[in-house]
Formats: sequence, C-alpha cells, structure tokens
Amino acid sequence: MRRHWAYLKYVLKHKWFVFIASRMIGSSLWRALIHDLSKFRPSEWFAYANTFYGSDGSKLYNPTSEFDVAWLLHQHRNPHHWQYWILREDNPESGELKILEIPHKYTLEMVADWMGAGRAIMGRWECSDWYMKHKSKILLHPSTEALVVAALAFALVKEHSHVET
Repeated sequence: MRRHWAYLKYVLKHKWFVFIASRMIGSSLWRALIHDLSKFRPSEWFAYANTFYGSDGSKLYNPTSEFDVAWLLHQHRNPHHWQYWILREDNPESGELKILEIPHKYTLEMVADWMGAGRAIMGRWECSDWYMKHKSKILLHPSTEALVVAALAFALVKEHSHVET
C-alpha cells in the first residue's frame, strides 16, 4: 500500500507543477487540468508504481517489460508526448519515420510537462539544460522544435523576472 501512496503523492505533485508551468507559459487551462489522467488507469498505474517505488514506499527504479507496455500506452494516450506524433510507415523494410508537426496546444503542454517533472523531481522549473542534453534523442518537426525553444526561452525569462520581483 505504501508504494501506491508514494506514487499517488508523486503524480499529484507532478500534476500540480504541470498546472503551474502551464499557466506560466500560456498553455490551455483544460490541458493543464486533464494532464496525465491516464496514469490513474490500472494499465499504467501498477506498472509505474512497481517500477518507481518499493513496497515500503521508498524510491527505486526497477524497469520491466510491464513498464515498457505502460509507457507505450501512456505515450499513445497522451498527445503531449512527442512520441505520439511519430508515424512509422507501413513498409517495414524502409523503416521510414514521419515526424509530424505537433499542434500548438500539445507542444505547450509537453513543455509544461517537462518543466513540471523537473520541478517535482529535481526541485527546479528551468528545463532548457535538460532539453539541450536530450535534444538529439527527441524527434520533433522543425516547426514544433521552434515553438519548444521559444516556450523554453519564455519560461526562463518569466521565471527569472518572477524571482527578481
């Protein structure tokens, strides 16, 4: 039970910080409210709780194939994940991927998600460093990438102006 309590506290904390980040960067109020609701589904909940928390509620990381399936479900249920917008062509021999443009509202939610995760896990809002470190692994349409960079810059300026005030 402690594992589930610890995971619930994390998910609620993450959702709260995503909500605040969403308001900070101008993301949709509705998207902020419904963010990551699929994590409460049993098909995601149990795998996440078992992967990130021990039975005593302590933090751990124990990746399993069960988690891989839950993570894939989460990505496909939530259009704020960039993986949702990758189309693998039907010809398996070519292995071609099409990188689709992410609509504005989901791009902003994605950035707010990164910010909220950073705040919940690392204790800080700013995620530009994280993005630059992982950018080569994140497949984005050029228009989406430009919006991500702009949103991160806007968030950085806004956060610094908030701190100085």
